[in-house]
Amino acid sequence: MSIIFKINNPLTLKSGTGVTLSEGNVGFTQKDFDGSNSANVKLTIGQPVGTTDNVTFNSVSLTSGDSLNVGGFVISDGSISGSRVRFQQDLNITENLEVTNSLLVNGIITSGSGTFGSTSKTTTHNTGSTRWGESLTQKQFATGSFEVSSSFFLNGYEINEISNDTDLTDESVKSFVTENVAKAHLATIKPDRDYLRKSFVHTGSFTNSSTSSFNAITASAPTSLTSTSENDFMFFINGMLVENDALTIEQKSATNLELRLDTDSLGYILESSDEVIGFGKFNS
Repeated sequence: MSIIFKINNPLTLKSGTGVTLSEGNVGFTQKDFDGSNSANVKLTIGQPVGTTDNVTFNSVSLTSGDSLNVGGFVISDGSISGSRVRFQQDLNITENLEVTNSLLVNGIITSGSGTFGSTSKTTTHNTGSTRWGESLTQKQFATGSFEVSSSFFLNGYEINEISNDTDLTDESVKSFVTENVAKAHLATIKPDRDYLRKSFVHTGSFTNSSTSSFNAITASAPTSLTSTSENDFMFFINGMLVENDALTIEQKSATNLELRLDTDSLGYILESSDEVIGFGKFNS
């Protein structure tokens, strides 16, 4: 004979969010137990929660002052900390994000505006002409310093330094030069440039039938160029060009340049009324 005891206030089991109930593999939402039923009741929460299981939560809410520690990854009110935090998908931040140390981004940063720096900062706004890469007419302006630790590409050309090498010994195809380099290089070619640009006109004075004198001095050629000679001048007598093989020049003094003519080759002599013009490498 079996004696069964029933209780006046039965035990009530009711399913809830994330918790399901079953009796004999038959699910139910709510049931009373008064001791007359010996069936086994199974409570299921939808996923394993062992120490080695991968547990998924739909949402986690923390009150002020509480924190959630998951394997060294700590979430508390207003902060997320950990030696290495990774987000597999999107991270949406509705308020300010403050990073006290370095922030490494392996992908693309997209924002409406960005402020970089501390005491000195650069702000870019993702509107109008400051927008990146939409068309060739849009420009990006930076109000502060712009530091590039590696190379950058400009219209397909790689630039990896701004050189201050005044000797230009590297001959690099990947370098910009400073204003100082340009000034130093132009200074080295200035004597040649100034000499090549010299071109002046003087009128001669009658000396004798084969000689005309000019109150002028020839320009001195730099050591890298051929010395000044009659080949650097053209002389005209009454508007007619005198052939260079029929003349010689000599700098008699600091203020007297003599033009000597081979009158036998020319077939005529100078007269006091003739106008003799010299054009070429006079010093001034």
